[in-house]
Amino acid sequence: MDHMTNQSDQHPPLAADRALSQSPAAFRLDGQLALITGGGSGLGLAMGRCMAAAGARVILAARREAVLREAVAQIGTNADYVVHDVDQLDKAPALVERVTRHWGPIGILVNNAGVHLKKPILETTEAEFLEVLTTHVLAAHALGRAVGPGMIERRSGSILFIASMASLMGIPNVVAYSAAKSAYVGMVRAMATEWSPHGVRVNALAPGWIQTEMSRKAMAGDPKRRERILNRTPMARLGEPEDVGMAAVFLASPAARFITGVVLPVDGGASIGF
Repeated sequence: MDHMTNQSDQHPPLAADRALSQSPAAFRLDGQLALITGGGSGLGLAMGRCMAAAGARVILAARREAVLREAVAQIGTNADYVVHDVDQLDKAPALVERVTRHWGPIGILVNNAGVHLKKPILETTEAEFLEVLTTHVLAAHALGRAVGPGMIERRSGSILFIASMASLMGIPNVVAYSAAKSAYVGMVRAMATEWSPHGVRVNALAPGWIQTEMSRKAMAGDPKRRERILNRTPMARLGEPEDVGMAAVFLASPAARFITGVVLPVDGGASIGF
C-alpha cells in the first residue's frame, strides 16, 4: 500500500533535523528519492528522518503497516511508505517499479532490512542460517539488481549497506548474522568496482552499539555486557540513532562524491579500541 502523510502529524524536530536542514548544499539531498528497507523503526527510521531533513523524499519499506504509518507520521510530509517483505526476492522489481511510478526514479537505496539470530554455532540450524542470509544478502542483491539499471542509465546513484561490528570483529553466538554482515562488505566492494564507472557509488556503514529498542532489549538485565561495551568504546558511550542517520546522509550526498567502496564505522571508536 502507498501512503501520504499530513503535515499535522509531524513530531517536533530533533537537533539533528535542525542541523541537517541548515547544511551547506554539498551535504544536502534535495531532489533525491531514497528507498530505505526496514525503515519503520530503529536505524531505518533514524536514517529516514535525517535524509528527509536534508531534503530527500523518503520511501520507507517494511512488512508492518502500522509501524510504517507511525514512522511516516514522525518524519512528516517528506515521507511515504510501501508495505514490502524483502524475503520475497521475486517482488523486488515490482517494488522498484511501483516506487518509481508513484514518486520518481530512486537515487538512493539503503539496504537496512535485517533479522537478528542469537544462538551458539552448534545450535544454529541450516534453515535458520539460510533465513538470515536471505533477508540480508539475497534481498540486498535482488534490490540492487532492480534499481541498478536505472541508476546506471542516469549515471547517478548511491547504494548504502548497513553492515555491523560483526562485519569487522568476532562476536560470539551470532554466526549467521556475522556471515551475512560480512558478506555485505564483499558485496559493497564488488558492486562499487563494477558500477562506479557508471556513476553509481556503493558504500556501507558499520554501526557500533547504538541506543535502539533492539539494543536495550539485548542489554536488559545484563549490566556486565553494557560495561564491557562501554569499556572497549573510546568515546565511552553508546551512539544515538541519528549518528548513523547523519553518516548515511553524508555518504549519499555530493560531499561524498569521490567516496565509493568503503565501510565506515559509526561506533565511537569501538572497532579500534582496546
